[in-house]
Amino acid sequence: MAVFPWHPRNRNYKAEFASCRLEVVPLEFGDYHPLKPITVTESKTKKVNRKGSTSSTSSSSSSSLVDPLSSVLDGTDPLSVFAATADSTTTAAAMTDGSRKKRDRDDHSTVGSDFEPWSSKRGEILTRYTTTEKLSMNLFMGSEKGKAGTTTSAMSEKVRTRLEELDDFEEGSQKELLNLTQQDYVNRIEELNQSLKDAWASDQKVKALKIVIQCSKLLSDTSVIQFYPSKFVLITDILDTFGKLVYERIFSMCADNGSVLPDHFSPENVNDTAKETCLNWFFKIASIRELIPRLYVEASILKCNKFLSKTGISECLPRLTCMIRGIGDPLVSVYARAYLCRVGMEVAAHLKESLNKNFFDFLLTFKQIHGDTVQNQLVLQGVEFPSYLPLYSPAMDWIFQCVSYHAPEALLTEMMERCKKLGNNALLLNSVMSAFRAEFIATRSMDFIGMIKECDESGFPKHLLFRSLGLNLALADPPQSDQLQILNEAWKVITKLKNPQDYINCAEVWVEYTCKHFTKREVNAVLADVIKHMTPDRAFEDSYPQLQSIMKKVIAHFHDFSVLFSVEKFLPFLDMFQKESVRVEVCKCIMEAFIRHHHEPTKDPVILNALLHVCKTMHDSVNALTLEDEKRMLAYLINGFIKMVSFGRDFEQQLSFYVEARSMFCNLEPVLAQLIHSVNRLAMETQKVMKGNHSRKTAAFVRACVAYCFITIPSLVGIFTRLNLYLHSGQVALANQCLSQADAFFKAAISLIPEVPTMINIDGKMRPSGSFLLEFLCNFFSTLLIVPDHPEHGILFLIRELLTVIQDYTWEDNSDDRIRIYTCVLHLLSAMSQETYLYHIDKVDSNDSLYGGDIQFLAESNKLCEAVMAQILEHLKALAKDEALKRQSSLGLSFLNSILAHGDLRNNKLNQLAVNLWHLAQRHGCADTRTMVKTLEYIKKRSKHPDMSHLTELALRLPLQTQA
Repeated sequence: MAVFPWHPRNRNYKAEFASCRLEVVPLEFGDYHPLKPITVTESKTKKVNRKGSTSSTSSSSSSSLVDPLSSVLDGTDPLSVFAATADSTTTAAAMTDGSRKKRDRDDHSTVGSDFEPWSSKRGEILTRYTTTEKLSMNLFMGSEKGKAGTTTSAMSEKVRTRLEELDDFEEGSQKELLNLTQQDYVNRIEELNQSLKDAWASDQKVKALKIVIQCSKLLSDTSVIQFYPSKFVLITDILDTFGKLVYERIFSMCADNGSVLPDHFSPENVNDTAKETCLNWFFKIASIRELIPRLYVEASILKCNKFLSKTGISECLPRLTCMIRGIGDPLVSVYARAYLCRVGMEVAAHLKESLNKNFFDFLLTFKQIHGDTVQNQLVLQGVEFPSYLPLYSPAMDWIFQCVSYHAPEALLTEMMERCKKLGNNALLLNSVMSAFRAEFIATRSMDFIGMIKECDESGFPKHLLFRSLGLNLALADPPQSDQLQILNEAWKVITKLKNPQDYINCAEVWVEYTCKHFTKREVNAVLADVIKHMTPDRAFEDSYPQLQSIMKKVIAHFHDFSVLFSVEKFLPFLDMFQKESVRVEVCKCIMEAFIRHHHEPTKDPVILNALLHVCKTMHDSVNALTLEDEKRMLAYLINGFIKMVSFGRDFEQQLSFYVEARSMFCNLEPVLAQLIHSVNRLAMETQKVMKGNHSRKTAAFVRACVAYCFITIPSLVGIFTRLNLYLHSGQVALANQCLSQADAFFKAAISLIPEVPTMINIDGKMRPSGSFLLEFLCNFFSTLLIVPDHPEHGILFLIRELLTVIQDYTWEDNSDDRIRIYTCVLHLLSAMSQETYLYHIDKVDSNDSLYGGDIQFLAESNKLCEAVMAQILEHLKALAKDEALKRQSSLGLSFLNSILAHGDLRNNKLNQLAVNLWHLAQRHGCADTRTMVKTLEYIKKRSKHPDMSHLTELALRLPLQTQA
């Protein structure tokens, strides 16, 4: 290809801006609003005769409001039609499942969201009540004759066979498993639960019942008494499964001729077959000889009474309550009552009389806990009484919660008085405070403190009672007149605790009460007491979760950090977190709270020193093994602090802070990048204050800021972070008339380009770097337009150095990024050839002012343009050899558009080059026809301008080829 000279066209930027502005149309705002519906005029055309040349056209203007999108769709929404079709095909399939879900919601609709469900307590019980002792279990060894394969002709024979199978089980066809660990025991229970489901699925209903009876019998065994609450949870899961299976089975039998039983059905809606099946289940359960399995299994299917009569549940609950009186072991008895309350709340929460009777029955038998039988049993198992009493808490708490739910004040008061009359009532008192409404407890705080004082210390520790009281006071406020006395009474007991674990468990709760109702003086006293108790023998090392909880509560109530850090014992309390991982988590909590609540910039030295210490702790935890996500989180928190520090007009103090921060946070690259941005912003604030007219002092300060950035940037690792910061800092230096410093930044950026790898890591994936480099260079070129040449380095020295680097850079194979960059250089050089540049920096003379259209400058610019054009044309020629015809077509058309935008096409050679590129783009049928058409339309439109008439001839020389 021949070498074509470059002739940039002269630009009148003001005229171009004016021609591109939108036309201003006067509007009467009284009649117009952008959200007001549009009136659309409909035009209808009717063809009279297809063969004839005439047609009649009728036009009508509609005054009604017509939505053009709706009119196209003829009033139908395709998405709605599709959804309706899909609904019609899936309604039948989803009906049964939807009914079941709705029934489940209705079953639980009797209690509100303010009622804490059993499921939320289950995990805590399993975690808390464990054992290392060996457990035993009796397993049923089933016979084959009960399986589904047995067929008899008469229904009576089938019933008789099933009853015989139950008798077989009752007679002891069992196997005892001994020496089970706790995990083995849990695994066996899970196997039984799965066996129940499998037996039910295979229509072995009797076998399923046997499994449930077998599991229920385990609840009478208290040989390993510490594990009993967890055993209760595991076995009642099986009972719940059984009850649900029976109910769903009977419910499905009520569907006659495909109709589904309504959700709120009455016994009259149930057919005889379903009723008979339901009665059959109750009769089978009634034949169980032992009390405990009979009680639990019948309670599990209590809901099935709905199929038989409207009063079935209300009649069964009192009877089952009375049956529990026959259980001699008070621990077994209280958990049976808890299960009955649980089932009762699920199926008939409105029957509070039966639940209340259950509660008062329990109070009557409460004294059994202190009887000789229990004492003897504890001696045999080697269990201390203070360890035995907490076993009752889950069951008692649940019973009290059920009975007190939405109960009137009178009933709660009566329950409290009944508990008060019983001796050794610490356990009852703890359950009352755990289950009753917090508002009820808070208003009577002094009464409860009096009852706690009267309790016997030997049975149930008083500090646990104060802990329960503290939990209520965290949720509801006591009378203001009692608040200080309550704290004093509670802390008298708490501070005397010798066991650090007991102390911290109690103090953790009361810290929130103190923060909520008192000043920093009381909080400081509490923290001092915690430090005093937890420092000896490094007891704090075993209580980090509780100490973290205390820290979070203090932070949550002190949003003014100047007050928080003025608490004398706050930082010594923070020093107790000596395990690095825990210490960092606590520091993160402090910084998150600061960022969330502190919205005004600060220069308070107390806050700055404390938070610098906190941030330094987080920073120093970073090592080679720290995850990138963790580094990002720490950097985000530290940056949030740095952004909030402001010394106002004391810019030198601000810069000193940034210098100190740089030395403290050198291992986190995002923090260093933020510091560089902050210093650049500081320099621009200085320029704004001085309105661009720097004094000797401010000029020296700005140069100090620039030096800070220039020194800091090389310490960063990210290549594009460094490039962008060099560019940004150079722009700031240029805006502050620091020309030599700006040149230094730009030279550093140019020298860094050869180090850019062809592939970079983006979010864990390797990506080509070409597009990122192209984006950076385009931004760089925009800045170079206004950078004045150095008097000692010649014309356009920065651009010449940059072109050398681009030429020598190793580009990715099959990449056209270098040519796109050369095209951008062509745009830059064309802009530099104008008499007046598109934009300037105040008080900085760009090359248009320095050279003033000097011939030597223009000649040098054109020389560079010709060299760049030669590179572009050479690349286009090479693409033809590589058979990359589509890329050649796209790049050729792109280059043509650059010539149209920036070249002077009155020059014959440049005009001929444009024609050649047009033909090149279409030569092999790879051109984008749509883009070609738009380009030609653009040329024709431009040719109508007075000074662009020469484009008319060019348009005639650019034919459009049609693709076959």
